[in-house]
Amino acid sequence: MLFKKLSLKPAILDFVIITVGALIAAAAIFFFMLPSHVAVGSASALAMVLANYIPLPVSALNLLINVILLIIGFILIGPEFGVKTVYTAIMVPVFMGVFEFIFPNFKSLTEDPLLDVICYILVVGIAMAILFSRNASSGGLDIVAKIMNKYLKMDLGQAVSVSGIAVALTSALCYDTKTVVLSVIGTYFGGMVLDYFIFGFGLKRRVCIISSKHDEFVNYILNELHSGATIYESYGAYDNALRKEIVTIVDKGEYRRLMDFIKKNDPKAFITVYSVNEMQYQPKAKR
Repeated sequence: MLFKKLSLKPAILDFVIITVGALIAAAAIFFFMLPSHVAVGSASALAMVLANYIPLPVSALNLLINVILLIIGFILIGPEFGVKTVYTAIMVPVFMGVFEFIFPNFKSLTEDPLLDVICYILVVGIAMAILFSRNASSGGLDIVAKIMNKYLKMDLGQAVSVSGIAVALTSALCYDTKTVVLSVIGTYFGGMVLDYFIFGFGLKRRVCIISSKHDEFVNYILNELHSGATIYESYGAYDNALRKEIVTIVDKGEYRRLMDFIKKNDPKAFITVYSVNEMQYQPKAKR
């Protein structure tokens, strides 16, 4: 019984956090995207466009679209969409429906479509980052992108962009040119902001250092930054001299401290820096 309780806690925590993410996403759609009429590429945006022709609330159309896409996804590419994604795809429209009930005649908070789009992109970016951190997504166009990836052999990121732009262009069916342009631009920048929220906060730096003071730098990395390092032997092409190259991966704060230490102790050190979006490793047991 104790084992079951312990194993159940992470799952409950996951769904609590996913619910919060779904609530934030629904709030972004209801309070910012719908009042602006800017169809930033998503299933919700498609539902907003269809609501001009089908006498149903946007939340109901969004739920219908998500359910249809989930069914098509299960048929065409199998059960790749886990319980978390199914749950999110249902909860976002449900929360939208709650907002529609509470605020039946809601107007724009900013009364400016451009500000609405900016706020929507930022808020929904936070929501998507929360969902992705728990290995969930909002379904919708993610399913379309995976179908395109499988059958059209299209890169997944490219498929997401293409499907998002296609939805944004549907705004031309019922809105003016300014709204269509904002929809396309919003979809493009929305993808960039989402990438930043997902990868930017956890971004690390891979720092490669060649210096005569390598022992000093390794000691600083291990004992002051409490990070790890790998040492390679390398030969210079110009003089064929043997040198040691230190490679370490640090976060933003550690990177700044390391660079300051290097500049202070060996300004002539040769340094290259790369961005690292993700890494997997087995932490060493503490002694």
